[in-house]
Order: sequence, then C-alpha cells, then structure tokens
Amino acid sequence: MELDFYQFSTTTVLLMLAAFYGGTYLLTLLIRKKDENTDAYMVANQRIGIGLASSSMTATWIWAASFYAAATSGYTYGVSGPLHYGFWGALMILFIYPFGQRFRKLAPRAHTLGELIHARHGSSSQLILAISNVLGSTISLMVNFTAAGALVAVLSPLSFQAGVIIAGIGVLAYTFWSGFRAAVFTDFIQLIALMAIAVVIIPAILFAMGGPTAFVTGLSNLSLEQQSFFSKTAFLEQGAPFFFAVLAYAVGNQTISQRLFAVDEKHIKSTFITATLGYGAIVIGLGMIGLLALTAGIEPMNGDTNNLIPQVVSTYLSPVMVALFFLLVISSLSSTADSDLCALSAIMMADVYGKNIAKNKPNPTRMLFIGRITMIVATALGIVFASFSLNILVMLVFVGALWGAIVFPVIASVFWNKVTNAAFTWSVAIAMLLFCLVRFELLPMVGLIAYIFEAISAVGAAVVIGLMAFAFFGLRLGIALGVLAGIAALYFNLGFMREYTVLLASLTAFGVSTLVCTVMSLMSKAPRFDFSTINERVQSYDH
Repeated sequence: MELDFYQFSTTTVLLMLAAFYGGTYLLTLLIRKKDENTDAYMVANQRIGIGLASSSMTATWIWAASFYAAATSGYTYGVSGPLHYGFWGALMILFIYPFGQRFRKLAPRAHTLGELIHARHGSSSQLILAISNVLGSTISLMVNFTAAGALVAVLSPLSFQAGVIIAGIGVLAYTFWSGFRAAVFTDFIQLIALMAIAVVIIPAILFAMGGPTAFVTGLSNLSLEQQSFFSKTAFLEQGAPFFFAVLAYAVGNQTISQRLFAVDEKHIKSTFITATLGYGAIVIGLGMIGLLALTAGIEPMNGDTNNLIPQVVSTYLSPVMVALFFLLVISSLSSTADSDLCALSAIMMADVYGKNIAKNKPNPTRMLFIGRITMIVATALGIVFASFSLNILVMLVFVGALWGAIVFPVIASVFWNKVTNAAFTWSVAIAMLLFCLVRFELLPMVGLIAYIFEAISAVGAAVVIGLMAFAFFGLRLGIALGVLAGIAALYFNLGFMREYTVLLASLTAFGVSTLVCTVMSLMSKAPRFDFSTINERVQSYDH
C-alpha cells in the first residue's frame, strides 16, 4: 500500500537545518585556533582519547547508507536483512584494529596509509591507494548528500537539489577551518544525539504500526526466504557481497586510517571494540524499520527504497518525532561527510603535495591552504554527483568491491618483506580490470570462462577468511583456515557462483590481487625490505 505522509513547511525545514548546521558551526568555534598546524588539521596531533575516538569511529561508520541501505536490506530480504547489514559491518570495524596496530608501529607519525605505502614502495603504489581513496570518499560524499536531498524532498516542499546544496554547504562551513579536529569534536556530540533519538524512534514506530502482535501477524505475508534467519538469497545477494565490501572499506578507506593514526596508540583496541558494539546495535535497529514496512505491506514512494525510512516515519509518528528523526539522519550523514572532507584534504596534503610535489619538504602554510581548497572542490563535486540520485546500496557494494583489489597488497606489504612495488601496482591494476569485466558482465559467464572466474573467487574467499584468522590468531592458523575455506569455496563455487555477479566480482578482486602479488613477489630478486626504515621516512610536517 502507498501512504500519504506528513510534510513540514519550507520555513520549518529551513529553520531546522539552520539550527543544526549553525549550532554545529558555533560549537567548532570552541576549539578553533587562529593558526592551525598541519598535524592537528589532519590527525589532531595523534592525541585523541578513547571517548572521542570511539564515538568518532561509530558516528563515521553510521552514515547515510546505515539508514537507507539497512532499511532497504530489511525491506528486500526480510528478517535476515538487518542482521546481514549490521553484523558484517560491525565485524569489519573489529577486524581492522590488529592491522591498525601494525600500521602505527611501523609509522607512528603517519597521517595517511598512503604515506606508509610510499615509504614501503614509492610513488606508484601510494598514488594507487590515494586515487582509490579519492574515488571512494567522493562517492561517499555523493551518497550522503543524496541522502540529504532525498530526506528534504520527502519531508518538505523543497526540491532534492535544495537539500543536497544545503547539506554540502553546512558540512563544509563547520569543517573548513579546523579540519579533523572539528570533525572528531562534532562526531562526539552528534553520536550522543543520534543514540538518544534512535532509542526513542525505533520502538515508537513499532508500536505506532500496531506493536509486536501486528508485526508477528505481518510476518505471514512474507515469502519463506524472507521469513528465514538463514536465507540463502539474502546471504548471497546482500550478506556475502557486503561482508567483502566492508572488509575492503576497513582496510582501504582513509576515514578509518585517519582515526587509526589520530587515536592515542594505547587506545586502538578499546576504541575499535567500543565502536563495533555501538555500530552493530544501532544499525540493526535501523534496519528493522525496513522490515516493519515490509510486514505492513508499505510500497516505497515512487518505487525508490531510498524514500522508505522517511516515508514510514512521517506516516506513523507525530510531527515532533518526525522532526527528531530529521535531525537524526542529518546528523548521521553530516558526521560521515565531514570525515570524507577531512580524508580528502589529508590525501591531497600528505600524499599528493607532501610526498610527490614538495618531496618531503613541504611548506606548512601552503599545505593547509591545499587542504582547505580540497574541501571546497570536494564539496562541489559531491553536490554535482549527488544530482544523479544513484541507488545507495549499489554504490556501497561497488566501491567496496573496488577497494577489495587493494586489501591483500596493503596487508602483505606491512608484514612480508618480499612484496615489491611492481607486485603491488600490477596486482591492483589487474584485479580492478578483471573486477570490472565481471561486475559489468563484459564477458559471458559460461563454459571455461565461468569456471576460471569461479576458481579465482574461491581463492578470494580463502584470502578473506585467512586474513581475518591471521589478524586475531596468527600466521599458521590464518593459512590453515584460509586453505580450508578455499577448498570448501571451490567445491561450492564451481557451476554456481556465476549466477551471483556482485559476489563473484568482489571475490575476483580479492583473488586476482592475491595471486598476482604473491607470484610476482616470489619471483622477484630484489633485496628484502627493512621495515625499520619506514619510521625514518614518514615525518611530521610541522617540526
């Protein structure tokens, strides 16, 4: 059924947006310095405590996709949808901290992961990582501005474009001067508000739709797959692709790396455990809104699942609760958008200017200028790209899978002294090429071609399981579990995986990059790398 839903007046929405972004801007004045330095602008001088760090990580990870895509997952796949979205995303936050500790040990003064890779391999590998991050963070900005536009268009007479522009300018205004320090400080406040409002809104929707009894009754309207906690369709189409996508996000995303390098080193583990629990609880709850809509037989406005959450909230809750929801979503997307701006500015400051233009002799004043100009340009690009109104869930899986080509080369580079610059560069390039061939179905997945890619995908599955086991249990168990996972995946994948293009493409990226990187490194006659030299090559830019 399609529902009529509540809308605010133009004046009311503009006042709420002005109050949120104006208030956030005023808060950042409390920490503003007349003369910022580059280390503070990029990583807050690497002295963030557990409270600010964990709240910033949680707020950053809970972005627009956590609302819209989690609800889409619940609406599409039923009971298991929210669990697939929330559980795998939370697991990947936990997964990164052992590798994060290694990153910090090797390069305690780093601002970006690209700096570490530059010290390890040189410019080409670093720029591959930087380009992937620029692409990913720009798309992330687009996704968050898209969410703002969709929210404003559904809940007010204002246009989609107006919502996109207001969100872009608002986020830029409070982040522009103090950079990462402003993002972390506002993340803490935004997360407190987000948690308080979510705890109220989710139960309120449940009871407004008839309570637990109506929910249980509505489950009978679902298909057998949608009723199952162990839905095969949900796992293969949503759970598994998202699992591999967020693994790549955790390793390749500068917004995560930036917090790894900013938090006090002794708090890395506790920060990521806290963020894991917070993210999982909140996002699974948000995904339940999509499931509630499914059980009630609600049809998304204009057939667009991005409208699902604002439609349900505006239909079943009072205007005051709708206003709280509005601020909740604006807060979540802003906390991630400001992180993307900070990530992009750090990449341009450190990876592009500091390492490749200034050759490790940058002018700090010019460096800050470059960071701020980057924020302006990135905001403009995010606003322009947001006008395309692309599906959030599709974009999330696509970018994460592209980053999958980088995961093994990055991790291998910080543990294995045989990995070479050529092995890193070619493994990523070839993996991304083959990923695109599979993802966009440029090759017919039949016969021998299909069997080859299914075998490669089994290697990809082995790599993912092996890396996760290695992170927590060490090399021997990581190899053992990886081999077992690869054998099992090969048995199941042949003749089967070709039907699931997104998952096949994701696993292909992991598998190809691992095979190429490993073979080229073993064949290389270059001297083994001395990891102790990384610390000497990664510097602070202010002293």
